[in-house]
Amino acid sequence: MTDTIRKPDPTETLRGVDRLIAHISGLPPVSMAVVHPCDALSLAGAMDAARAGMIHPVLVGPRHKLAAVAAEAGIDLTGVEIIDAPHSHAAAAKAAEMAGRGEVEALMKGSLHTDEFLGAIVAREAGLRTERRISHCFVMETAAYPRPFIITDAAINIAPDLLCKADITQNAIDLAQAIGVGLPKVAILSAVEVINPRLQSTLDAAALCKMADRGQIRGGVLDGPLALDNAVSPDAARVKGIDSPVAGQADILVVPDIESGNMLAKQLEYLGNADSAGIVMGARVPAVLTSRADSRQARLASCAIATLLAHRYRATPP
Repeated sequence: MTDTIRKPDPTETLRGVDRLIAHISGLPPVSMAVVHPCDALSLAGAMDAARAGMIHPVLVGPRHKLAAVAAEAGIDLTGVEIIDAPHSHAAAAKAAEMAGRGEVEALMKGSLHTDEFLGAIVAREAGLRTERRISHCFVMETAAYPRPFIITDAAINIAPDLLCKADITQNAIDLAQAIGVGLPKVAILSAVEVINPRLQSTLDAAALCKMADRGQIRGGVLDGPLALDNAVSPDAARVKGIDSPVAGQADILVVPDIESGNMLAKQLEYLGNADSAGIVMGARVPAVLTSRADSRQARLASCAIATLLAHRYRATPP
């Protein structure tokens, strides 16, 4: 490969991948099963993370396909452990089984369908389920906002009910704390900032805030419903008379459903030039879940977060 990982300059203001690499510098790499990385982009992403010292990759998939992809893309697999699996479904099951037995500490999706990957993680026989629903978090950073922030859930739970949203929120709070936000500010999003009985997302937002008051959601400061402008713009919140510790400075944006969340994240990435990373929370190991269209930089950033979480789970298992 001709591409190289640029080491961050300590004199720079770090953003995106550079910030994440600096954040985990000094941590030893973790063993990560990369599931069916049978295209150049997913295989290169895993090897980039290995060269950056984040992971020890264990490639799980058809050995002959992996060798062919590596040869065509000019990727050197010398010394890389490969677990031969005949197809993507078997690869996902094998990787989840390895994670359940503690043989690897993280998982990464390759060139297989998301449903296959997640189905193996939530299968009871894998032993990776916790009391929480799994959910996806986009960690994003854009020049238009002064800090990194999380959007959730924009990839897994289609139309979450109240209890599912509670798990989604708690998962995001746990992630925010892992990446260094001590008391994350959580905005529960809707189209408006007032309670409207005909708009279920406003009722869910109010209930989630009360659940936090009662200790059912811990570790963050919640407010909602908040429209997006009120969640991220102090000026918009001020004009609308919203007095809130969250409005205008949210660290986490909890969206009403997968459609609104996915469109928001993709708009920021493709029209707002945002850096992004994707991680699955709520299982016993972190799982890197990226789109097949995601860049190698996004995959690298996601691996950095998975490495950080894996070290955290050693001390405090989920």
